[in-house]
Amino acid sequence: MHIICDKSKLIEGMNIVMKAIPGKTTMMILECVVIEVKDNQIKLIANDLQLGIETLIDGEIKQEGSVAVGAKVFFEIIRKLPSDNVSITVDEEYHMNISCGKAKFNIMAKATDEFPYLPNIVKDKNVNISQFTLKDIIRQTVFSISDNENAKVMTGELFEIHDSELKVVSLDGHRISIRKVKLNQSYDDVSVIIPGKTLIEISKIINGGMDDEVSIFFTDKHVLFEFDQTVVVSRLLEGEYFQIDKMISSDYNTKITINKKELQGCIERASLLIRESERKPIIINVTDGSMEMKIQSAMGSMNEDIDISKEGRDIMIGFNPKFILDALRVIDDEEITMYLVNPKAPFIIKNDEQSYIYLVLPISFNM
Repeated sequence: MHIICDKSKLIEGMNIVMKAIPGKTTMMILECVVIEVKDNQIKLIANDLQLGIETLIDGEIKQEGSVAVGAKVFFEIIRKLPSDNVSITVDEEYHMNISCGKAKFNIMAKATDEFPYLPNIVKDKNVNISQFTLKDIIRQTVFSISDNENAKVMTGELFEIHDSELKVVSLDGHRISIRKVKLNQSYDDVSVIIPGKTLIEISKIINGGMDDEVSIFFTDKHVLFEFDQTVVVSRLLEGEYFQIDKMISSDYNTKITINKKELQGCIERASLLIRESERKPIIINVTDGSMEMKIQSAMGSMNEDIDISKEGRDIMIGFNPKFILDALRVIDDEEITMYLVNPKAPFIIKNDEQSYIYLVLPISFNM
């Protein structure tokens, strides 16, 4: 095998596939990236058995072939080379020579016989969405997935397609995040659970362009993302997702409209008095035209008033500041609307179109 590539193109490709290189594994072959040169294409491939990535890079092909090489050492070598064309040759005994300018490296590679290539996915059930929209809905939901491996479905997100609407849901037992987006056409119904890790990595890879599309293909066991020169295949999480619609009530006794930045700033200031080890709630006391926010902890106390528009009853409720801040930081509206029932019931932040819904469980408190 012999190829010549621009260093920046190699780095760009390696940055993508490195997301499927496992941190720890007992299978040495999974620590490798495969360089496959055939059919006038240079392809980089990595697979950790849960997430597999293939990406094409530009370059000059002198001789076809395929080889597996330790991804981390190969990537570090490429990164440290001068900014120039990189020549990579591999002989029949899998000696890899990497040269760029006056720098020359010789490392051992290996055959690809044991490498688990990406599964062949039948591309029949799919949806097309802009990279901007996909990146946005991941950003606005992925923070509320659970890291509890004992509740596997909660470590992923529900992707549900009905007619021309995509609904994405995540929850961790303390809060629920929902985003709904209109698609450009109607599609067959889909309901799958995609691992949170997959979505986080996808979000890092795609450029987020409004005019650039991602094609997402679904099977019973896998999801495939295809965009630009890259293919990402992930296993789906098995199991039944929660009946979210039963958890989201339209009933409320108090409705508050408030400036998002003012609320966010107030909670951030109050959070300064809470140590990470403490589970102190921030308490809000809602009366006509005003919301008083207060916190009392081992470090001190704070209270602040914010102007609001209120419909319904007065209410006093406690909540985890991190949970509401996570939601506020991804909402782009200037004003938000909160719906509350009583101090022991979840409260909801949503817009009129219900394109986003955030539910947060309250925390009991003693005055």
